[in-house]
Amino acid sequence: MSAAAPLVVRTAGGDVIAHHVDQAQSFWARFRGLMGRTSLEPGTGLYLADSSIHMFFMRFPIDALFVGAPDATGRRRVIAMRPDLPPWRGLVLPVKDAQGVVELPAGTLAAAGVQLGDEVVFEEIAAPSR
Repeated sequence: MSAAAPLVVRTAGGDVIAHHVDQAQSFWARFRGLMGRTSLEPGTGLYLADSSIHMFFMRFPIDALFVGAPDATGRRRVIAMRPDLPPWRGLVLPVKDAQGVVELPAGTLAAAGVQLGDEVVFEEIAAPSR
């Protein structure tokens, strides 16, 4: 089975929040998440189709952007944000109505000016043509 294409995450207005977001699809990939990594590069992240996350065994802080299901145009509403989650500090309990979460480097949400209720768009990064 091939891995899902990375994503670009933008505001509905077109501003890029993250230019390369990997997708964790399997149970184990979602459970593992960012464990074992020492950092996330600016502009990168990890998307999980979950409504909760954990920070166990994490080595660095992250921002978490919880989103709802896509509407007919592909836009997703920002349901919740958890900025600057510290490493090794437990669980983020399930967020009501969240259909996914994007884990980003700490400070990304503030720098991008993301607010609750904003709409975001996920776009697959096309594989390079050969």
